[in-house]
Amino acid sequence: MNTEPTFFRRPTIPHRKLLGALAALCLFNVGSPALADAVTLPDMLIGVTQGFLEFTVEDYLATSQTEGRYEIQVNQLDPRMRMPMCDKELTASLESPAKPLGRVTVKVRCEGTSPWTVFVPAQVRLFRDVVTTSRPLRRAGIVEPEDVILRERDISVINQGYLTSVDQAIGQRLTRPMVTDQVITLVHLEQAEVIRKGDQVVITARSGTLSVRMPGEALSNGGMSEQIRVKNLNSQRVIKAQVIAPGQVEVSM
Repeated sequence: MNTEPTFFRRPTIPHRKLLGALAALCLFNVGSPALADAVTLPDMLIGVTQGFLEFTVEDYLATSQTEGRYEIQVNQLDPRMRMPMCDKELTASLESPAKPLGRVTVKVRCEGTSPWTVFVPAQVRLFRDVVTTSRPLRRAGIVEPEDVILRERDISVINQGYLTSVDQAIGQRLTRPMVTDQVITLVHLEQAEVIRKGDQVVITARSGTLSVRMPGEALSNGGMSEQIRVKNLNSQRVIKAQVIAPGQVEVSM
């Protein structure tokens, strides 16, 4: 199916009036006055779809506080299509999916004396800066600052959760090997263990400005900010403490 790419900015009021005038011209410039009065041409349906998607996408970005640039591409309709002229303003609604991203279908409807409905397919691409790999990375490796970089990608085709800051990936462990320029998503990462069972650790007990340190032994593995079981080697008591750094845990008194 042929497609026609369209790049949008929100039209000003004079621009909207111009679009309306052009749409009316399209309706009546078909060579036959009788035919012009009787039909709605495919170009009119495409124009309604484009305008509706522009408004819907901008509203979605504002509501979700999402930054990025978008492209709207409406599929061409069969040029032989001739829908009856609607004596009311055409309405448009998003038929699918719930978010106006990726492949979408817009329902254009006439609710006049001779009602009809046309479903118009389109593609909405949303481009954002996301975390990608700067070189090949091995499975189980820890992500270093030089391993990742922000690059612009179409997030409408990314199924898993993407990352918008390299800090979200640095220090994490990779669950699978990755190639250069690959988008890193949540499924590629897991919390890296900075303490392993049997490691000797320093337990810091804090109460306000007072802190006490004592030796301990980790009884389980743990990553940053995780709670693990630790044995206090002075008292032989087993406690739960939060990992704050490699070889260091903390408890509140």
